[in-house]
Amino acid sequence: MPIGLLKDIIDQIPQNIRLLGMDPGSKTIGLAVSDPAHSIATPLKTVRRTKFTKDIEVLHEVIEEYEIGGFVLGYPVNMDGSEGPRCQSVRDFALEMENHADIFGDNPWIALWDERLSTETVEGFLVESVDMSRTKRKQVIDKLAAQHILQGALDFILT
Repeated sequence: MPIGLLKDIIDQIPQNIRLLGMDPGSKTIGLAVSDPAHSIATPLKTVRRTKFTKDIEVLHEVIEEYEIGGFVLGYPVNMDGSEGPRCQSVRDFALEMENHADIFGDNPWIALWDERLSTETVEGFLVESVDMSRTKRKQVIDKLAAQHILQGALDFILT
């Protein structure tokens, strides 16, 4: 299965199995998981990044525990729709995933989902609606951004 924008590979989505939403940043990876029916995303955890070989050990545990069958990666497109260096970083991350078939499976389904403003949206919610302190926000922002990314993708899939 290819790595691609969700709209381009939606017809190849794995059925009746959980998807893992990922917000891969330079310091952390936010994780969220879907239900097998692809209707709801739940925030899971934030992984502190070290190096890819260590990061995938943590991801492997999540993939095994939740029986993950596909991946949705937040794709940080610029506001004008162009792709910048952060998009290339996510593509590189996805290619590394492909190179680790022992963890992610042979030809994993990896969808890239436009995540413009996902972190800002979640942070605004936490400040305005929940009145959460900066310290507490830092502990949950990445996994909630991953949930926001995955839920947006799931809503797109179900329409």
